[in-house]
Amino acid sequence: MTSWLYQFARHGLKWFFCTLMPFRAHNSERMPQSGGVILCSNHLSNTDPIRIAYSQKRQINFMAKAELFRFRPVGAIIRALGAFPVERGKGDKNAINSAYEILRRGDVLGIFIEGTRSKDGNLLPPKSGAVLIAHNCNVPILPCCITAKDGGLPKLFRRCIVSYGELIQPEELNIKNGTPSELRAASKLVMERIATLREESLKEFSSGK
Repeated sequence: MTSWLYQFARHGLKWFFCTLMPFRAHNSERMPQSGGVILCSNHLSNTDPIRIAYSQKRQINFMAKAELFRFRPVGAIIRALGAFPVERGKGDKNAINSAYEILRRGDVLGIFIEGTRSKDGNLLPPKSGAVLIAHNCNVPILPCCITAKDGGLPKLFRRCIVSYGELIQPEELNIKNGTPSELRAASKLVMERIATLREESLKEFSSGK
């Protein structure tokens, strides 16, 4: 399901955003063309959802911090773009139910697995919410990494690389009972895939390609 505002922004404003925030996408085709899937990415900037959205054909429904929705005009716009709020650190049942509904109808759920933005571009420890949702809904995870030059934070008019890894199927997470240790191990697996993508992108930048 794709909202009209998402379609308008994707087609009518692409030239503007891709000039302001240029990027090169790698392996975008690894996104399944149908069915529920969780896109798990690192988080560098508030502009990350824009780069990810323009690198994919399917609409990404992002789980976003509740603070963004408290100014009603902004909240209305990002809701229309498919985002929904989550109260971080509180086990937000409404957000979890919204995530389940997105996946049940066969759409794409976007989660920044670190739970907050990196202040220097380096990867942060992962949270376990994404792998728990993937396990409960029996859907794959698509690892994604946004990388800026020199591994720092994105800058306007400076190209980033948005790269995608191989799908991680639910059984690869090796979650059987949902114990904290299982969730930590599964989250570490996803983060290791993202870290590999980051290293590949840094090598590309250093080679001058």
